[in-house]
Amino acid sequence: MEGGFDSDFGSDFGSGGGGGGKLDPGLIMEQVKVQIAVANAQELLQGMMDKCFQKCIGKPGGALDNSEQKCIAMCMDRYMDAWNTFSRAYNSRLQRERANM
Repeated sequence: MEGGFDSDFGSDFGSGGGGGGKLDPGLIMEQVKVQIAVANAQELLQGMMDKCFQKCIGKPGGALDNSEQKCIAMCMDRYMDAWNTFSRAYNSRLQRERANM
């Protein structure tokens, strides 16, 4: 997946400007923000899969039993709640620090 990320990321910068090869800083910043958001989403999903699988799946098989399904659903809900709480606190702190500069 990382190979696709790198090649897509690099190719986006070369296109789009069309102004004689000049780079648009606003466009570049937007592309960077999108790539950061994608990376954060991938990190969130990977963390959820790792933690919840480890917690809920005792013996991997071809299907999840009812208790494993419930455990995974509850684990994912708790993980998302914790992620959102952390994200809000982090963003709030960044805003306070920017205001104090």
